Amino acid sequence: MIDPLTVLTIVLMATVTYASRIGGYLVLRNRTLSPRATAVMEAAPGCVLISVIAPDFVSSSPADLVAIAVTLAAATRFSMLPTVTIGVVAAGLLRHWIG
Repeated sequence: MIDPLTVLTIVLMATVTYASRIGGYLVLRNRTLSPRATAVMEAAPGCVLISVIAPDFVSSSPADLVAIAVTLAAATRFSMLPTVTIGVVAAGLLRHWIG
C-alpha cells in the first residue's frame, strides 16, 4: 500500500517543479537573456532532480546504493529521460531482488 504522505510529497514536488517552470516562462517571456542567464535557466531542472535523489546517497540500503551507481553510469552515456528511466527501473528491480 502506498503511503498517503508519499503521494502528497510527490504531488507537491511536481506542483513546485511545474510552477517554477511556468513561472519562469511568464516572468521572462518578453526579455532577452544573456548567455549566462540562459545557462542557469537550462540547469534548473537538473538541480530539482538532484535535490530529489540526493538523500539516497546517504542511504544504508545496498539496493539504493547500487541503483545510484547504475544511474550514474547511465548518465555518462544517455540524455536525461533515458537516464531517469534506467534509474527508476534499476531502483525498483534492485529493491525487489535485494530488499
